Parts: sequence; C-alpha cells; structure tokens
Amino acid sequence: MAASKQKIGWIGVGRMGLPMAERLLKAGYDLAIWNRTRAKAEPLAKIGGKVVDTLFDLKDVDVLFSIVSTGKDLDQVYFGKNSVTGHGGKLPKIFVDCSTISVEESAVIRDRLEQLGCDYVAAPVSGNAKVIKAGKLSAVISGQEAACKTVAPMLEAIAPRGVSYVGDGELARICKIAHNVMLGVVI
Repeated sequence: MAASKQKIGWIGVGRMGLPMAERLLKAGYDLAIWNRTRAKAEPLAKIGGKVVDTLFDLKDVDVLFSIVSTGKDLDQVYFGKNSVTGHGGKLPKIFVDCSTISVEESAVIRDRLEQLGCDYVAAPVSGNAKVIKAGKLSAVISGQEAACKTVAPMLEAIAPRGVSYVGDGELARICKIAHNVMLGVVI
C-alpha cells in the first residue's frame, strides 16, 4: 500500500499505542510521535518515526491519532495547558482517537474540536498488543464521513482485518461497548 503524503501525529505509545504506531511506520507513513515518557517512544525513532518533545510540536500535522488511558488524559493532551490546541495557531484537520473512553466524554471532546473547526473520528480498538502485532486487529469508526474516508487507509495499516464505518457521532464507542459485552457473555 502506498502511504499518503499527509503529515501524521501520534500521541500515546503504551501497550497498545506502540505496536499501532509501529504498524503505521512499517506501512510507509511519516509519523511524529509524542509520549508523556519520551523514552517509551524512542524505539519508534529507530524505524523512521520522529519523536517530538512537546504536544505543541504536533500542531502542523494533518491527522493526529491518540490512544491514552482515560477521557481525562485525552482532554489534557487535546485541550490542557501546553496541549495540541493550546497554542492558538494551526491545528490538525482530523483528530482520530483510539482510546477507550465513555460515549459522554467522547461527545464533549467532539463538540470542542468541532468548535475549533476540526473533525473527530472515534476509532476505539479492542484487543491486545499480540493481536495488533499479528495483524489481526479490526476496527469500527464513527464521525464525519469524509474524515473517516480520509483516515481509513491509515487505520487499515493498523487494523488489516477491516475498518468499518458505522455512522456519525459516537456510534463506534457504542459498538465497542456491545462487543465487550458480547465477549463477556461468551467467556
């Protein structure tokens, strides 16, 4: 697959974020990466990633991916002091969040980003690092359809089993909840 020429940013290289970002780099995408603990992002520099020092350094990317622990963490990296949006200048056009946060938290973040003129794609992931590394991850996404179409090829590099657009708003978050409930019943 030919990687796009768009500038891509990545926030969060924990258990899930590291192999997801690694898949994007291996697919040929240029990636600027920020993590609260810089040392955790350094392995990605060895395969072509550019590790940045501050969230502000991601202001010029076209698409910004995130995967963090909580809705509060997401709010901080997007809107807190020294955040991506905290500088008042150019912003990423599309924010793609892969975190597991509540529907309500996601809706508030979507509203705030839309007020800034940005699109927001909810793309929560289910699975673990092994699933990602094996290329067996699939994803559901929701948000403004044109934005979802723009990021679908990037997400397909992360989730080669398939990326399904499920509609506007927070529908992807609801699908993830339903998926987790189903797994809980089966297990």
